[in-house]
Amino acid sequence: MAARIIHAAGSGVCEALPVQAVNDIFFLHERGKRISYYTAALSLGSIGGLPAGYMLAAGYSFRLFYYVEFAFGMALLIAAFFLVPETAYKRKTTVTVEKAPAENGQDFELQKGASFVEPQKLSHLSVEVEGIPLGPQRQTYLQSLKPWSFYDRDAEFFMMMVRSFTYYFVPPVLWVITSFGIYIGCAALAFNYTFPLKIVEPPYNWNANNSGLIAIAFIIGYGLALPFANSSDRLAAYLTKKNNGIREAEMRLGVMLPAMLIGPAGLVIYGFVAQRNLHWIGYFAGVAMLDWSALFFFTFTLAYAIDSYTANMSEMLIAMNIGKNAISFGMGFKLLTWVLESGYATIIAGAFGGIILANNLVLLLFMWKGKNMRVYFANTWLSRLHRKTIRTEGEVA
Repeated sequence: MAARIIHAAGSGVCEALPVQAVNDIFFLHERGKRISYYTAALSLGSIGGLPAGYMLAAGYSFRLFYYVEFAFGMALLIAAFFLVPETAYKRKTTVTVEKAPAENGQDFELQKGASFVEPQKLSHLSVEVEGIPLGPQRQTYLQSLKPWSFYDRDAEFFMMMVRSFTYYFVPPVLWVITSFGIYIGCAALAFNYTFPLKIVEPPYNWNANNSGLIAIAFIIGYGLALPFANSSDRLAAYLTKKNNGIREAEMRLGVMLPAMLIGPAGLVIYGFVAQRNLHWIGYFAGVAMLDWSALFFFTFTLAYAIDSYTANMSEMLIAMNIGKNAISFGMGFKLLTWVLESGYATIIAGAFGGIILANNLVLLLFMWKGKNMRVYFANTWLSRLHRKTIRTEGEVA
């Protein structure tokens, strides 16, 4: 248990930082495509059972799998050190202030070209933002390899954690959490738990060494979804052009409509194939359908939340990682007991399929009223809490 806690403390960072880096490095019209590469790589972690099974079948100890994982982790750490750039900078914006109204009986003026104006005074000034935000000089490659980096001394450590939990009250963020948690609970846990049990029994009688081949269905599902990686960016760009160049976060959501129904349909197929011992190809079809849908919901719900709340994205990602793991754990905790007591069709096709369908149908609500929700929450106590407790000069991105 202690080893798992240490492992999770390190791997949790790997889930949050890539999304932050994508937001920092790439343009808005590339966001959906780049995040899809991240979510596809993250999702393919579910095929780990395939090499692990063959290691055991070859007579090696189960400990070998952990050594191999450690080797991959170290290779990733070294690659990140040499290849991933630092993306956190303090930026101050050049502003032009012409003349401000009287404040407390005194005129308030700033010289043209002032580098920074206190945020609380901006509401009282006639301000025009000019040029490119001012940032530090670009580092050389060798300078970027220093083992220490930017540290935001204005960020309050404990308040940042408190603000992270407030995102559970924000509908787009909560939708990301439920989408990740439910799909992981159904795909990575339900399939990996139940398929090895079914496929080695009559009428299939597969060799236990081949019980991990369900990973092929994972690869097929995610692989068929990858060609649609930039579909939400293209749809949003088209709708932005029709909307006189004004971009709304909800414009990318339309591409998720087919996935909204295909995912639950995959669970129904898998559940009934398992319940009635139908042809084994049905297992692969159900898994591939759910995983195809999963990549859409992993990628585009996350991109939608980032579009909606970009400013404090690092805090939002903390809440997402905690929430999705809690939900997936809850769905898999008693999975085998539920299946043995009630049957595959009842639990996987009925209960899990219904839960995923309910989660996916929320898409229609966000397409219809998503902007109204964002406007409403911008004027609630949550928004006031964030404005009052963030003490940063300029922008950290």
